[in-house]
Amino acid sequence: MKLVAYYRVSTKRQGESGWGLDAQRAAVEAHAARTGGKIVAEFVEVESGRNNEREKLRDAISRTRAVRGTLVIAKLDRLARNVAFVSALMDSGVEFVCGDNPNATRLTMHILAAVAEDEARRISERTKAALAQARGRDVKLGTHRPGHVIDHAKGTRNGLKKAVAAAAAVRLKARQDCYKDLKDKVLGMRDDGDSFAEIADALNQEGRITTGGKEFQAMTVKRLVDAWEG
Repeated sequence: MKLVAYYRVSTKRQGESGWGLDAQRAAVEAHAARTGGKIVAEFVEVESGRNNEREKLRDAISRTRAVRGTLVIAKLDRLARNVAFVSALMDSGVEFVCGDNPNATRLTMHILAAVAEDEARRISERTKAALAQARGRDVKLGTHRPGHVIDHAKGTRNGLKKAVAAAAAVRLKARQDCYKDLKDKVLGMRDDGDSFAEIADALNQEGRITTGGKEFQAMTVKRLVDAWEG
């Protein structure tokens, strides 16, 4: 199986530094290892997630069509938060898969994209409405409000804390989706009294591997069980 990898970073600084790129590449490589595919080309795009005009993505689609392969994207939100754009990709005739949810159907990906788009729209509408109400009451906003002192360090810390929490939530959701076919088996073995190590051994004997392409460990199983039972 020939695979064409597409990676996206949202800023030029991220593109030059590799922030986020290594994680995306690892996800695609893990997918290749699971499926026995070979990555024949890679395309890196520095672009906003809201911008549907992406030269590198067009090139990736063209290369995929030329080699009669599959386009692999590390995460669905790396593709677009726009239903029309996902639909256009589906209509291109190119097979594609998302590394964080390789078993998802085209319908599933369309639904996920619709949810993401709707969430972004609702957040924008709520923010605009709140600002409009505040302005109507002559409330001074942002740095113009009385007595306000900008604490850049605090803002950076708070932003980092939120980003870490959001990233953890995304990783947890990705693990749950990737291993959902194991849920009944693993929880059933726990109910039977099997230890995490025993469950890991059983999965390894079946030839199962983690999303990182490695054998299961007791701690990996424990984290899955904690997430499912949490």
